[in-house]
Amino acid sequence: MNEKLQKIRQQFPILNCEVNGKPLVYLDNAATTQKPQSVIDRITRYYMQENSNVHRGLHHLSQMGTAAFEESRRAFQKFLNSELPEEVIFTKGTTESINLLAFSFGAAFIHEGDEIIISVMEHHANIVPWQQLCGRTGAVLKVVPVNDVGELEMEEYKKLLGPKVKLVSIAHVSNTLGTVNPVAEIVRLGHEAGARVHLDGAQAAAHVPVDVRALDVDFYSLSVHKMYGPMGVGILYGKADLLNAMPPWQTGGEMINKVTFEKTTFADLPYKFETGTPDVAGVLASVPALEFLQDVGWDFIAEREHALVKYATEKLAQVDGVSLVGTAKEKGGVVSFNIDGVHSADAATIFDHFGVAVRSGHHCAQPIMARYGITGTLRASFAVYNTEEEIDVLVKAIEKTVQMFG
Repeated sequence: MNEKLQKIRQQFPILNCEVNGKPLVYLDNAATTQKPQSVIDRITRYYMQENSNVHRGLHHLSQMGTAAFEESRRAFQKFLNSELPEEVIFTKGTTESINLLAFSFGAAFIHEGDEIIISVMEHHANIVPWQQLCGRTGAVLKVVPVNDVGELEMEEYKKLLGPKVKLVSIAHVSNTLGTVNPVAEIVRLGHEAGARVHLDGAQAAAHVPVDVRALDVDFYSLSVHKMYGPMGVGILYGKADLLNAMPPWQTGGEMINKVTFEKTTFADLPYKFETGTPDVAGVLASVPALEFLQDVGWDFIAEREHALVKYATEKLAQVDGVSLVGTAKEKGGVVSFNIDGVHSADAATIFDHFGVAVRSGHHCAQPIMARYGITGTLRASFAVYNTEEEIDVLVKAIEKTVQMFG
């Protein structure tokens, strides 16, 4: 293990834990990443020294918390390279970001007969909100197919684009296959057809740099807990002109300008979309998570995750009875597979006895499972702190599983 990787691992207390008497091998990073000590310390410091509700409070703690909260927004503005801080909306995560977009963008721009494009590989969070919107409005959902190796059929995408398409919503990186989609081309083609484009960045933001202005994407969503930060915090980025044209989604405190019994007027961006008390500790602790990513560096992250995926793919291909699912040329840190004759839940339970944490099942992406004629997979997903030695432990667990099931 090189010195930099060793120093990275030392920042994560949980990696020293044991599971069933074995060292933890955590390969479930697509579900959530572990947290560095800096993130944990920031949450603790907030509740020990700074706890107060933000915005409109005149006492010291509230003023201090508000300043730190808005500084966190500016940190995400810089991270995403958005033009304005008010284009950064805090949510609970990618799922809430997409629901906000579906309700609010839908109310402003989607009408009967309009079309929305998604793909077969989407997470349920990027399917169901659009289905529901179509049900409410009479819009039509169109689906981009996926080829056998797990890549979008871009020629079919081009055929689906037409004057009725108002929105394209596609994953930047697939949570089941690891496929890195050609998002710059997706955005460009969508715009040429007159559509707005949203990218689900839940599986991308911890793995590749995201520049929303370079992409010219209209909306981008992410979850901080998948990028070494706290749970319960997400981002919806949107271009200011579009956000200004969209009505509030949830209503109540924090997002109003004036309320009378006759009429309510709403606050300006970003506050009209940030109803109620936010997870202040989580938002503040998101900043050291961003700093961790920047300190490690995108080149090192890409190098390590590419090496891990390559190593895992080669090792798994050598195990009799193992079949890989999703072998796209451009892949993120995900390797999905099945073991002949073994249910994924049974295999994951056996792996746990070796201290190995993977995800099993349909990964909230049943349509892509149906595309391959399967009900689920085992999914090993990597973060920058993972090692080849941990993959060796996974392979031993797989071999033991194959042996047990004959």
